[in-house]
Amino acid sequence: MTGPTNHARSAEPIGETVILPVATAGETVRHIGAGLRRHPVRSSSVLLLCVVAAVAGVVPLLALGVLVDRVTEHAAVSTLIPIATVAGVAALVGGLAAGATMHAVAHLGADLLADTRESAVSSALHMRRDLLEDAGRGDLLSRVSNDVTAVNRAVTTVLPTVVTAVALAAVTLVAMLGLDWRLGLAGALAVPFYVVALRWYLPRSGPVYAAERRAAADRSHALVETIGGRDTVHAYAAESWALEEVDRTSGRTRDLAMAAFTLFTRLVGRVNRAEFAGLAAILVVGYWAVSSGATTVGATTAAALMFHRLFNPIGMILYSAADLQLAAAGLARLIGVTQADGGPAHRTSTADADTPADLTLDDVAFSYRAGRPVLRGVDLHVPAGRSLALVGASGAGKSTVAGIVGGTLVPDAGRVVVGGDHAVYTVSQEVHVFAGPLIDDLRLAAPEASAAEVEKALGRVGASDWVHALPDGVDTGVGDGGHQLTDAQAQQVALARLLLADPQVVVLDEATAEAGSHHAAELEEAAEVAIAGRTAVIIAHRLSQIRSADAVAVLEAGTVIEYGTPDELIAAGGHLSRLWTAWAGPSASDGESARGAVPHTHRLPPHRQPPPPDDHPEDHR
Repeated sequence: MTGPTNHARSAEPIGETVILPVATAGETVRHIGAGLRRHPVRSSSVLLLCVVAAVAGVVPLLALGVLVDRVTEHAAVSTLIPIATVAGVAALVGGLAAGATMHAVAHLGADLLADTRESAVSSALHMRRDLLEDAGRGDLLSRVSNDVTAVNRAVTTVLPTVVTAVALAAVTLVAMLGLDWRLGLAGALAVPFYVVALRWYLPRSGPVYAAERRAAADRSHALVETIGGRDTVHAYAAESWALEEVDRTSGRTRDLAMAAFTLFTRLVGRVNRAEFAGLAAILVVGYWAVSSGATTVGATTAAALMFHRLFNPIGMILYSAADLQLAAAGLARLIGVTQADGGPAHRTSTADADTPADLTLDDVAFSYRAGRPVLRGVDLHVPAGRSLALVGASGAGKSTVAGIVGGTLVPDAGRVVVGGDHAVYTVSQEVHVFAGPLIDDLRLAAPEASAAEVEKALGRVGASDWVHALPDGVDTGVGDGGHQLTDAQAQQVALARLLLADPQVVVLDEATAEAGSHHAAELEEAAEVAIAGRTAVIIAHRLSQIRSADAVAVLEAGTVIEYGTPDELIAAGGHLSRLWTAWAGPSASDGESARGAVPHTHRLPPHRQPPPPDDHPEDHR
C-alpha cells in the first residue's frame, strides 16, 4: 500500500551505472547528531561514564608518582597505605566505569543504527520503482545487509573502545599538564606526528573504503541477478558469462580490500614514530627538569607512565580508523537510501477524508529513458466505487499506468488526483508469501484483525477449503520452511489481505496472471469480490476480466485509443471489438457475451492517435 510522500534526492550516475544517493560527511554528522538528540538521557549517561572512567584510569598513575616521591623521601610506610588504597579503589572504579561505558556506547550506537535501518527500509518500501530498477536490487540489498553488518560490527566492538580511548587521552593530557606544564608539552610533541600520520592516511584510505563498499554492492548485484535469473542464464547458455561477471566483481572487491590493508600497515609505522617521539621527549625533559629541581622524579615517572599507557588507546583510535571509515562509508550509503526519491510528489488529494475516492489521471506522460516515452498525454477518470480495466498489447503502457496510480512511478508530466486522503493499495502478479503462520501473513494488512475476520476474508476469496485442510488451519506455517502455497493460493492470500486492509482505491496489476487457466475463473471471481465497492484500476491479463469492469480503456503505444463501457467498445467494431472476437469467437461481437448495460457515468477522454512505429517505446511494460 502506498500513499503520498515527499521527493528527496534522485539516484546518482557512476559511469554508466546508476546508484542510490550516498550521504555526504556533513549529512552523516547531522544525521548522527539528530539521533543523539532523540536519546538525550542515554547520550548524557555515555558522556558522564566516559569522564568517570577516564579520571579513574588516571588516578592510579598519579598515585604511583606520589608513592615514588614518598619512597624517595624515605616516608613512613603508614603514609603509603592510604595512597595505595586510593590507587586500588580508583582502579576498581575505573574498570567498572570502563565496562559500563563500553556497554552504554554499544547500546546507544545499536539504537541509532536500528533507527537508521528502519528509516532506510521504510524509504525502500516507498521508493519509486523506476529508481529501484535503474539502481539495481543489488545496490539496495548490499546497503541494508552488508553495510548494516559493517556498521553494526563497528558500533558494537570498535566504537566503544574508541570512545573510551578518546576520553582517556583527553583526561591524560590534562593530567600531564597539571603535573608539570613542561612534561605536558613534551608529551604533546607526539600530537603533530599523529596528525601527520592521519592526514596522510585518511585522504588515501577513505576513497578506497568507499570504492570497496561500491564494489561489494556490484558483487551482490551480480550474485542476485545471476541466481535470480538462473533459468534465463541456462536458456541462453550464458553460464560462462555470468561466472565471469561474478568473478570480476569479486576480484575487484578483493583487490580493494588488499589496497586498504596495505595503507593500514604503512600507517602503523608512522604511529610507532609518533610514540617514540613523545616518550623520548618526556624522558629528556623530565631528566632535565629533575636535574634542575624544577620537578620531581615521581611527577616524571607518572607522566612517562601515563604517556606510555596512551600507546594502546591512541593506537586503537588510529588502527580503528580503517573499521570506522568502512563503517562510515556504509552508514553514508544507508543514510542515502533515506534520501532517495520516495512516493509520488505529483499526486494531489483533497484534505477531507470523507470526499469520494475518485481517481483522475490528467495529461500524464512518462518515460523510463529520456527520449523514449512510454505514456503520452493519458487522461483517465474512475468515479468513486467504480472500476476501470486497462487493455493493450505488451508494451502499451498498462503496467506503467498501474505503477503511476499505485505510487511506485512518478510521471514526467501531468498529475494524479485521488479524492479524499486515500492511499492506493496494489496487488500485483508477483505475490510474496511471508514465512510464518498464515494468520500472521494476513494480519500484515490489518494487525488488529481477529481470527474470525481473517477466516471471513479467506472465505470471501474462496480459500476456506484449502485453508481448513492445512494441518493447523490458519495457524499453519507457510512460506520458506513451511507449507508451500500454490500460485493460485498465494494470490487468494493477497486478495484476502486486500479485504482486511479495506482500502478505498485499488490497483490490480495482472493480479490473477500467475495462476494458470485452471484457476482463472475462481481467481477472477475472487478479485471481483475483493474490489466490489472500491475505486479500482484493473490491468486485464485475460479479456474475460473486462466483463466485470464498469469501463475499459484500450492503450496502444502509450496513448488511450478507445474508452467506454465493455458493451460500447465491443459493439463499436474497433480495436477491442477485434480482440474480443478473436478471443471469444465471432458470435460474441454483438456484445451479448459481455456484461449488461452500464450507466454512462464516465468522462470520455480525448482520443489521441498513436505515434509512428519507429517511436514506439522499447520498454515492454
